[in-house]
Amino acid sequence: MHALNALDYVVFLIYFLIVAGYGIWIYNRKKKVNGGSKDYFLAEGSLTWWAIGASLIASNISAEQFIGMSGAGFKMGLAIASYEWMAAATLVIVAVFFMPVYLKNKIYTMPQFLQQRYNGTVAMIMAVFWLLLYVVVNLTSILYLGALAISSLSGNDLTVCMYGLAIFAVVITLGGMKVIGYTDIIQVFFLILGGLVTTYLALNMVSVKFGTAGAFNGFGLMMSHAGDHFHMILKRDNPNYLDLPGLTVLIGGLWIANLNYWGCNQYITQRALGADLPTARAGILFAAFLKLLMPVIVVLPGIAAYVLYQNGEFSTQLLQNGEVNPDKAYSVLLNFLPTGLKGLAFAALTAAVVASLAGKANSIATIFTLDIYKKKINPDADENRIVNVGKITVVVAMLIAIFIAPLMGIDKKGGFQYIQEYTGFVSPGVFAMFIMGFFWKKTTSSAALFATIGGFIFSLFLKFLPTHADLSGLASIGFSKATAAGVYEIPFLDRMGIVFGLCVVGMVIISLFENMRGVKTNGLEINTSMFRVSNSFLVGSLIIGGILAALYGAFW
Repeated sequence: MHALNALDYVVFLIYFLIVAGYGIWIYNRKKKVNGGSKDYFLAEGSLTWWAIGASLIASNISAEQFIGMSGAGFKMGLAIASYEWMAAATLVIVAVFFMPVYLKNKIYTMPQFLQQRYNGTVAMIMAVFWLLLYVVVNLTSILYLGALAISSLSGNDLTVCMYGLAIFAVVITLGGMKVIGYTDIIQVFFLILGGLVTTYLALNMVSVKFGTAGAFNGFGLMMSHAGDHFHMILKRDNPNYLDLPGLTVLIGGLWIANLNYWGCNQYITQRALGADLPTARAGILFAAFLKLLMPVIVVLPGIAAYVLYQNGEFSTQLLQNGEVNPDKAYSVLLNFLPTGLKGLAFAALTAAVVASLAGKANSIATIFTLDIYKKKINPDADENRIVNVGKITVVVAMLIAIFIAPLMGIDKKGGFQYIQEYTGFVSPGVFAMFIMGFFWKKTTSSAALFATIGGFIFSLFLKFLPTHADLSGLASIGFSKATAAGVYEIPFLDRMGIVFGLCVVGMVIISLFENMRGVKTNGLEINTSMFRVSNSFLVGSLIIGGILAALYGAFW
């Protein structure tokens, strides 16, 4: 039954009142101490390590994980968990090497870093690009996929769900980063609790299907009945190899995607940029531990749905236009939850979507207000004017997302694939520009522009190369695989690694040539002592590394 009953709505209302009430309380406390625009956009100095970690996860986990990754779990199995588990390792690297550079050089936005390290032209180009990417791709996809899932679960109209999510997110966002950061703690609580309940019941459904009971029995039955769905490293003959090409998830392009997302992304780094280094590192480490848990919540339910489908369940619920749509797996499972728990799952899904919308909207407002409005439109704007412009930007961005989301074809591509496809065309060049800017003082502004524009061109070239050239010769070394149409394509993550390498080589050549001509560069303040970590951080990092080694060893 695709509807919520009275008890489900009561559970959801309790969640809503807790989040809204806590947000209002934080906002009223914040008003007593007006810290200006940096306090509004960054919550400067006021977020604790646990608030930073929770906010990172709340902003990251959204409908594309609950719906898209569960669908990928249905289709390809546990291998898709590499996006989550390798992110845990990536967060440790970001905490050790990226955050000290940002905080030491007093960098609050990514365009500010580019202006400080390169020049205003590079910064403005990327500020405009990030605004377009965040509004047209990220904000719209989060809003649309979230509304689609909630509509499927509650039976309410899709447009009504979109407006409801947008209004909820705007109310939180208008309170500033401090309100977002602390309400995210509650959002993460509901997200994890509701997600774990859904996973437990999905595993129990598997065990009941085969005449036993209990979630642990269900997990064992899933491994025995869908053993092919419990391999982390896919072989070349796997039909999903183009999505996750073997060892690339450990030593290749997935690092580019993760390091760019977690280390060079205003939407994410903003949570830690208002803190001191020990607090920022502790928060990021906390987020890394939470990341280890995410596949249990977003991948295992998809595999459970696959096992149930293979054994006669959901024979019609998963169909769309006569074909099985894996992205419907999570919503189908939720509709089998008992009364009350369905409301909890509804709250968890709403928490994930609203937290991501609020975080993304705040980042959009931060970049537009601090990097475009303040610098180019009204340099003399006072603090109150800047904050008000930020609030207006939040509302405008959300309205744009509402109007264009149904026109983007997001549901046809699959949510997770939609975001990865469009951000992946620029991630290698952007990451090359950042990493070279961090650690090689000779890198020039022209080289940065080359990486930005050239990386995008290289990505397009490799994407469409198979339609004009036979790449079957690369199959023997794992760098191409035939599609269903018989065309040999380079796997997406491998393309990212290749483009990143080309960008770095091009940047080195351009920079060395310009250095010989006497072109000056703006190096950052960096010394080796910045990268030293506390003993507690080191122990936590080693524990994460050990858990990851055990997981990949067990499910290789």
